[in-house]
Amino acid sequence: MKILLALLAALLMAGCATGVPEPIRSAPEAAPGVQAVREAPDEAVGETVRWGGVIAEVRNRSDHTELEVVARRLQSGGRPVDRDDASPGRFLAQVPGFLDPAIYAAGRAITVRGVVQGVREQAVGEYAYSFPVVQAEVYHLWPEREPVRDYRRDPFYDPWYDPWYRPWHRPYRHPYYGPYW
Repeated sequence: MKILLALLAALLMAGCATGVPEPIRSAPEAAPGVQAVREAPDEAVGETVRWGGVIAEVRNRSDHTELEVVARRLQSGGRPVDRDDASPGRFLAQVPGFLDPAIYAAGRAITVRGVVQGVREQAVGEYAYSFPVVQAEVYHLWPEREPVRDYRRDPFYDPWYDPWYRPWHRPYRHPYYGPYW
């Protein structure tokens, strides 16, 4: 009985586990947003932030990887909102080491927690843009969501209904061309 109870408790604890790191799930106290860092970069240098969004571009350097991210609002668990047209802007996340661009591809959702390093001028197309730069301490690439198949079911549909099957009706007889027997 004790073994069964221990197995049940272990199963319940495993069901509550999540693959998201704790620093990603919890937001830092009074962290500035992307737009606030773009407007006043000197005040935000050294601040710990948790930002997320959709990857726009991945650039691998010799000792780190730069992720250009289109910022999105974050949900309570740290995942970026999927459909958010009101983006506060873009930011650069510097991740130590190599990240494979095939896995960290454009359009994937990511959340980064790190320290603001400042603002860097860089071009987006031909437009000069001020990118807040974050030195990533922890990052989490979110799995792609499966599309929801929203098939409505007709509550009155009968799969065995056949409109031509009439077991209780007499055979059809034409009023003028009756049977010829």
